[in-house]
Amino acid sequence: MKKIIFLIAIVIFPLSNYAQTSIFDKFEDMDDVTTVVVTQEAFKMLAKFKSGGEEGAEYFDMVKGLNSFRVFTTENSEISKQMSDVVSKYLKSEKLTELMRVKDKDTKVKIYVKSGKDDDHVSELLMYVSGIEKYNDQIKAESVILSLTGDIDLNKISKLTEAHIPSSGIK
Repeated sequence: MKKIIFLIAIVIFPLSNYAQTSIFDKFEDMDDVTTVVVTQEAFKMLAKFKSGGEEGAEYFDMVKGLNSFRVFTTENSEISKQMSDVVSKYLKSEKLTELMRVKDKDTKVKIYVKSGKDDDHVSELLMYVSGIEKYNDQIKAESVILSLTGDIDLNKISKLTEAHIPSSGIK
């Protein structure tokens, strides 16, 4: 019996590192939560397609370093409260720095980053959106958690966004 347990542990241990679970994954199986999860394997597959010229190659080079992309969205007020609590707990336990806050009427957006290997890299980008919207006199609470992890090169992101933002003529 001990040999079987030991054998199972040896087989499962590498898989547990491979799965890379997140504190936010508990929302994935909830009925009122819309979920998008892109794994490291999907990013690796995407990075193998080398089309789109120089700009496409830069996108794919950036994608190679990503580990996961997770988005969880709900309009359920009880789940929104749970999301808020989990984000608060996560921010207390991890070393994330607030990058920016935006408030528009009853909607709040907060963006955080976790430091990477140097000043030009971050290992995580976390965005939390909470707010209330009114549709035809109905009030809907909405929360969104977006988590992007991996080796995120800010220089590459900056270069790619500059290519898509028209120049305002201001110098």
